[in-house]
Amino acid sequence: MRVRRISGVLGGVAALAFALSACGTADVGGGGDGGGDEGGNGGETITIGVKYDQPGLGLLEGSAPVGFDVDVATYIAGELGYSPEQIEWAEAASANRESFLQQGTVDMVIATYSITDERSEVVDFAGPYYVAQQDILVASDNEDIQGPDDLAGKVLCSASGSRSAHNIVDDMGIDAELREAGNYSECLELLGNGTVDAVTTDNTILAGFAAQNPDDYRMVNNPFGEEKYGVGLPPGSTERCEEVNAAIAKMWEESAATEALEAAFGATDFAYEESVPELEDCQ
Repeated sequence: MRVRRISGVLGGVAALAFALSACGTADVGGGGDGGGDEGGNGGETITIGVKYDQPGLGLLEGSAPVGFDVDVATYIAGELGYSPEQIEWAEAASANRESFLQQGTVDMVIATYSITDERSEVVDFAGPYYVAQQDILVASDNEDIQGPDDLAGKVLCSASGSRSAHNIVDDMGIDAELREAGNYSECLELLGNGTVDAVTTDNTILAGFAAQNPDDYRMVNNPFGEEKYGVGLPPGSTERCEEVNAAIAKMWEESAATEALEAAFGATDFAYEESVPELEDCQ
């Protein structure tokens, strides 16, 4: 297993990002025909983009990332014929996911990557492998913000390349002031020093940060919307999409998905979704 850092150094509060004690590891994977010198599709390695700064999902711990997305990626790679040792991990920040796939920097992206019509115009998606919802993170002593409507007139942070804040301002019509950061670790730093009033993104992401810093932050726990986590693939990957969908279906059938969720979030009070997501057709 090799780790590549492509998108740059983690910012700010990422230095505080210790892995959740129950996080999964990159050694968890599917039971495909991987192993040997070459993967089942003829390549020696497969490069997968994941997050490096999201506890519970994709967090760089030592020399390798850990978390639910990493476990999902390892399982899928195993079903495609790649052993854990044949996986090259690459940091895929929200703003870089499409370009990495279009330029061939990575073979797939599994990084809390929501399937949207806009993104589907430029990259392919398999999945979803999990359906999350959006929520809000505030300072632990903030009782004024209990839901999206309370964000009117507040400063709201989200990561560059994410649609989360725009869902609130553009789609829900709430008059919040947007502040974009390079990643969610930077958003937490801004929340901690009072520059922003709240951070919004998927509840899976916020749950990891809240559990990591319970004295500093709290998740509002008023979920809204729907975020379908897909496996990002280069354009024109219909055959690979079908293979990945088959791997996702098997992962849920074998309970490997729920085991990975329990490993990532079992030590928190986050009620993760346990129902099998409905796979979308490959285009």
